[in-house]
Amino acid sequence: MRYWRHIVLLLLTAVFFLPGASAQEGQEEEVDVPGIIFGHIGDAYEWHITDWGDKKIAIHLPVILYDKASGWHVFSSRHLEEGEYQGFHIAGADQPNEGKIVRSDGTRPFDISITKNVLSLMMSSLLLLVIVLLTARWYKRHNALDEAPRGLAAVMEPLVLMVHGMARDNIGEADYRRFSPYLCMAFFFILLNNFLGIVPFFPGGANLTGNIAVTLVLALFTFFTVNLFGTKHYYKDIFLPEVPGFLKPIMPVIEVFSALMKPVSLTIRLFANMLAGHIMILSLVCVIFIMAKYNAALFGSMTVVSVLLGVFMDALECLVAFIQAYVFTMLSSIYIGLARQRGE
Repeated sequence: MRYWRHIVLLLLTAVFFLPGASAQEGQEEEVDVPGIIFGHIGDAYEWHITDWGDKKIAIHLPVILYDKASGWHVFSSRHLEEGEYQGFHIAGADQPNEGKIVRSDGTRPFDISITKNVLSLMMSSLLLLVIVLLTARWYKRHNALDEAPRGLAAVMEPLVLMVHGMARDNIGEADYRRFSPYLCMAFFFILLNNFLGIVPFFPGGANLTGNIAVTLVLALFTFFTVNLFGTKHYYKDIFLPEVPGFLKPIMPVIEVFSALMKPVSLTIRLFANMLAGHIMILSLVCVIFIMAKYNAALFGSMTVVSVLLGVFMDALECLVAFIQAYVFTMLSSIYIGLARQRGE
């Protein structure tokens, strides 16, 4: 997410160059609002950091492709900036598979490249591992019964206890300890990536939890946890429910459909909320660029309004980031608790 960089550069431009802007009136380039927004929320084969004059500063990521005719290809995404390389190029906006690497004939090879989202996933997983290990290190060196946690442990303890209590309430005293590690992992992974998506500079700014493939995998973890550890009473309620006879052929179909829709709802809820938040913030920032074509008074007033609204939306997005991690974990614990039910 690069909107703070755009705000700073635009304000500096207004301060130093606005008096001479009228002489160049009519020569301004149109603001590509869809390009700015979808450039952020989409995946990419490079990680754009900033522009320094005419020079683009970016991390060019490794491209890893397999083609049946020519075998494996490993090279830097820098080679694709000039067009076709080794028979591959990035499909344009007017082509099928837009933004993806394709062959000369437009078909896609087997692609396991390290993209922006993949790199963000690796870094956030490593960062989460470091946070957990540093927290565990404090508890190994201190007696938590004699002294209050400090530093990172003081931040992590109430969050862990919150998830722990959520698991106990929804799953039950008998089983909740088995599933608390998974629920903690899901909560902290989503929370960390939600917050990293709001950070406007590297290593933040990737739209990881706004990517439906990532949220789908998280939801499938919950789905398989629910159905692999479900009790016989859980499956009895699905396939042999105690309902009137004329409903017995219908209820299993409804229950199976309901079970399949649970991961779908988890996927879309997290994906849609995080994606919508990013789009709204970027749209507000783009108002500054659009107003830059008009007179100074209108430009200045709308800049102030857009910045204030952008800051407000950023604060709101921080709240949404926590709520969505909490809701995903809460619903996962409820689904697991329903699957662990025991007969009377």
